[in-house]
Amino acid sequence: MDIAKLDKNFAIDPQEIKKPDVKFHSIWEEPFKVYGVIFDNERIRRMPEEVANSVNEGVKLLHKNTAGGRVKFITDSPYVAVYAKLSMGKMAHFALAGSAGFDLTVYKDGKPRYAGSYIPHFGATEMLEGVVNVGEGKKELLLTMPLYSGIKELYIGLAESAVIEAPTPYRVEKPVVYYGSSITQGGCASTPSTSYQALVSMALDCNYINLGFSGNAKGEDNMSNYIKNLEMSAFVYDYDHNAPSTEHLQNTHKRMFDIIRSANPTLPIIMMNRPKCYLNEDEKKRLEIIESTYIQAKAAGDKNVYLITNKELTELCLDRGTVDGCHPTDLGFASMAAAVIKVMKDIL
Repeated sequence: MDIAKLDKNFAIDPQEIKKPDVKFHSIWEEPFKVYGVIFDNERIRRMPEEVANSVNEGVKLLHKNTAGGRVKFITDSPYVAVYAKLSMGKMAHFALAGSAGFDLTVYKDGKPRYAGSYIPHFGATEMLEGVVNVGEGKKELLLTMPLYSGIKELYIGLAESAVIEAPTPYRVEKPVVYYGSSITQGGCASTPSTSYQALVSMALDCNYINLGFSGNAKGEDNMSNYIKNLEMSAFVYDYDHNAPSTEHLQNTHKRMFDIIRSANPTLPIIMMNRPKCYLNEDEKKRLEIIESTYIQAKAAGDKNVYLITNKELTELCLDRGTVDGCHPTDLGFASMAAAVIKVMKDIL
């Protein structure tokens, strides 16, 4: 049964850009402003290829996923078209709109508002094209990239006669850097702009970089040494899901903190454990290890370290915030975002 034949609201418009006056622009052209990703060795990446390859095989692959990638610009074009060539991530429990789609946000009176999504057909394998109508007049727009797909090419299509201007900088332009597991990468948000980092960014108007690596965030020194040299306004890390054992977490968690703190004496650092309402014995031991890093830092006089536990992260959703007992739904991410915003609003 094709549900779209019974309910037109489930239908996805044919992915064809039927605009006779459309002109395509590379996102790397001025005055477009790209956030959260870089262009390195002929493709979009979240970190330099050389560094990613030195961490582990998973990061070598996953750093090409565009979680946290965004493009901001101002235009008076009545529509925004997207043409992208992707290596699409498809999973049974993850909406394709989130793993391989794009979101468009329009700013009205300085406030972000959802404008539409670019969703690939389920049978698509490597190409997405679509258009979202945004109305007349000059407006500021934000295009958010897929969470679990790689982008080989990305172009934005606007009316040929449209004005294009540089966007308003974020209130906090220096990025918040997030490091962690598949949850950090964005699994399983229904769209790219409903990951918890995107929600925090829109609430606090802050830039961010997503260094979540599904199944492969293990607190390696190479990753810590890369992160410590990034310009950032805060650092958030939670990778106990990916630590192979409590012993591994014990050996790496405080070490990661110390490496980053040594290069950034006053940087706000937020530690979190997994966003799970009820913890088993192994998970409780992992939380104790994370708490120990926090307690030792506070005891040493560190005034810029913070702890957010699973209790706070799941306060709004309890045990109904995941798609599979692990990966948050939009409800779970909204609960996480609320907890992070509560702490970060004063930090930033």
